[in-house]
Amino acid sequence: MRRFPAKRTPSMRDHRPTNPEMLNTISYLKRAGRQHQAPLWLTVASFLGKSRRTRIVLNLGQVSRLAKPGDVIVVPGKVLGSGIPKEKLTIAAFKFSPRALVKIEKAGGRCIPLFRLIEENPQGTNVRLLR
Repeated sequence: MRRFPAKRTPSMRDHRPTNPEMLNTISYLKRAGRQHQAPLWLTVASFLGKSRRTRIVLNLGQVSRLAKPGDVIVVPGKVLGSGIPKEKLTIAAFKFSPRALVKIEKAGGRCIPLFRLIEENPQGTNVRLLR
């Protein structure tokens, strides 16, 4: 009996992001990583390019537990509002939930998009990547 390759079904499709904002962010991160020779931005771009099922989602409590006061944190995904930030943090992520934004700013921290962090720190030095 001869076996033929299976037809492409919807479950076999590519698991790349289709969100235009996500695609623009990924291309910007890759370009910045190559231009400034900063492997951090290439790593963040690879995490953002994964399928939705494996994309990174962190709660604010987890971020607060893993970070030290004054750290600059990069989350290649979404930050959710569960938990209490214990100190002033600067967090850069692709997205923030509304509760996370309020809690971080109330604690005296900053929530910035990834592209703004690249403008402020193109080399990616003194930045912690949480996943």
